[in-house]
Amino acid sequence: MTQTLDILVFAAHPDDAEIGMGGTILKHVRRGWRVGICDLTEAEMSSNGTVDIRRAEAAKASEALGIHYRSNLRLPDRGLNLVPEQIDALVREIRILKPRIVAAPYWKDRHPDHVMCSRLVQEAVFSAKLRKYMPELPPWTVGELFFYFINDLDEPDVIIDISAEQEGKMEALRSYRSQFELDGQDRVATPLNQGYLERVEARDRMLGARRLIACAEGFVSNGPLLLDLFGRN
Repeated sequence: MTQTLDILVFAAHPDDAEIGMGGTILKHVRRGWRVGICDLTEAEMSSNGTVDIRRAEAAKASEALGIHYRSNLRLPDRGLNLVPEQIDALVREIRILKPRIVAAPYWKDRHPDHVMCSRLVQEAVFSAKLRKYMPELPPWTVGELFFYFINDLDEPDVIIDISAEQEGKMEALRSYRSQFELDGQDRVATPLNQGYLERVEARDRMLGARRLIACAEGFVSNGPLLLDLFGRN
């Protein structure tokens, strides 16, 4: 039986979670938190790579991050929709894994699948707590829901210092060679293999500079953040 998680990160495709919050994932794993990733699709519509290649790359990235769990719901790439069977698949994952915190892509992004993943997660987090919804599984209330940025950046509610984890994040991202490298092996040019990783790192450094740290990842909360006291302990 799968053990429960502290953080469950949903992603439309393998590599989305690593782009948006790979450093944050690694930081929490290093602190002893149990973190998992649930990819909704196998990215079978990607211009480069194959499903088998993406599976191997995701496994390598998971090892680099040290996560405790990874699954793929095998929903249709470019076919994500707010339909009961897809929402139910996410609800099932939440109820089985019982995460305290869930993360999802930010709801504004140039890729429609990222936007739809965000909406599906919001629906699933709400439905997962309803006792009469899918009564065959006990309900589960997620404590916090955060949204991470993939392609587009908005104003974050919180940033996480990933200065010590930046290289580990980039190592995980470099696992996805089929997406981020253009080496002539039946690959075509896309925005992902035209300096995309350099732009991801530049964004992390830009966010960090706002608080005079080397690198950071930003998140938006779906509600007000509760603090006991202002400032650091």
